[in-house]
Amino acid sequence: MKSFANKVAAITGAASGMGRELAVELASRGCALSLSDVNLKGLEETAALAREKGAKVTTSKLDVSNRDAVYAWAEQTAKDHGGVNLIFNNAGVALNSPLETISQKDFEWIVGINFWGVVYGSQAFLPYLKASGDGHIINTSSLFGLIGTPGTGAYSATKFAVRGYTESLRIELDLMNCGVSATCVHPGGIRTAINANARIGDGVEKLMGVSAETARDKFDKLLNITTANKAARTILKAVEKNARRVVVGPDAKTMDVVVRMLGSAYQPLVTSNMKRMMR
Repeated sequence: MKSFANKVAAITGAASGMGRELAVELASRGCALSLSDVNLKGLEETAALAREKGAKVTTSKLDVSNRDAVYAWAEQTAKDHGGVNLIFNNAGVALNSPLETISQKDFEWIVGINFWGVVYGSQAFLPYLKASGDGHIINTSSLFGLIGTPGTGAYSATKFAVRGYTESLRIELDLMNCGVSATCVHPGGIRTAINANARIGDGVEKLMGVSAETARDKFDKLLNITTANKAARTILKAVEKNARRVVVGPDAKTMDVVVRMLGSAYQPLVTSNMKRMMR
């Protein structure tokens, strides 16, 4: 996609963070927007910022784990805007919990949003993207879709799933030659509220050797590296180049190289670094 001007983009998780910055950046480039989130207050704040750039903006309160709701939003987006060119499946949540003690409820919660939300968004919008003749699916995985770390096993499971799903989808779209492509996004530490809002399960203190809140604070400092606006601009540049994968931030880029070089031998390095970080 060489230009976003006169295109229509749908974005989940648009109330804050990367979703908000993607919306504002796209609006400044002449793109109309269909924005969704569970947080209506933040969503309307994002919409106001985008409208200041002159963009047509529609908003919807949306739980991406609700398949019927996602399909209804896709249909309404196409009606409101006369078509859709891009879907950014950006909504996501975090969960810190040892895999030994994680509750079934928490596991289902994070899978429903982080993985099924991506699947529903991709499937619901794909017919409209194909009809546009110039469509793109952008699915947000994570640095933790490249590596596994202690306490984030459920989160990593969803992000590895998004990676596998999107890479397979990209190949299928290539085979179909249908005018639609896909990009998988792997952000590292982005300055957003996702870690501050993360659920913390039982057993974190025993695993990490520090209190749950101390562990959260240490993770927050570790992940507070790249601004959400820089991440958004990096993602849009990758979409313009039709990149298959975009790794965002110096931490994610470093770990991507380490994993490519070492394979699973990276795991002892993570163990030693985590022990040092939690001191």
